[in-house]
Amino acid sequence: MLRRLAIIAAVATTAVTARAQDGELLMYQQEIGGGIGLSSYIGDAGGGFLSRPGFMGTLLWRYNFNPRMVLKANLGMGHISGTTKGQFYPTDAGSETPEGGTPAQDRRFGRNILDLGLQFEFNFLGYGRGEAYKGLSPWTPYLLAGVGVTVGMGGGGPAAGGMNIPLGVGFRYKVRPRLNLGLEWTVRFTTTDRLDDNGQRPLLKDPYGIKSGMFKNKDCYMLAFVFITYDISPKYRKCNN
Repeated sequence: MLRRLAIIAAVATTAVTARAQDGELLMYQQEIGGGIGLSSYIGDAGGGFLSRPGFMGTLLWRYNFNPRMVLKANLGMGHISGTTKGQFYPTDAGSETPEGGTPAQDRRFGRNILDLGLQFEFNFLGYGRGEAYKGLSPWTPYLLAGVGVTVGMGGGGPAAGGMNIPLGVGFRYKVRPRLNLGLEWTVRFTTTDRLDDNGQRPLLKDPYGIKSGMFKNKDCYMLAFVFITYDISPKYRKCNN
């Protein structure tokens, strides 16, 4: 009888321990994955919210400090394009005359951009799923900001690069304990005014005579994409069962 009770107790203890260990494996430190979507240009050759969009793709890596704070790295490639058709520039941008301007010469460009960056993300809700994280949410909107590098290539012009500052918003949803889906929209503010360089002269640089600064009056672009990531590197938590 005592032997049977000992066996039952051992089995029960093993089951409880296994259950506790399962509960510990619910937070993962890292994610890897990728996304696809659209890229669009904002600069001297027009542009705007998803104006003349091109295709883009990116690889993603995330490090989860906790359910609300995340560090993300990305390496992506996209296509941007623009045209000056229909725009009016001052006849003499530096003369401060009241002239309204003249129709701009129809200048078009199309280039590929390489985007490498590091961003900090803040989740509005504690992001997680499972018994060890009761009270957390399997979905959350988030804000992001960071720093990166942009290089424009092809399109008849020389390669042009500079820093970029990404600002944006996103949404994440944990479909399964280790599978995440989401969407993200960002604006990349760059320090270069030559992403629209198609090799023609004169360059599309300060056509309105506005004094430029580090990020002021420079080329920008937007990225809007959906992504999927997979959790790796499980983070064990102390079992309280």
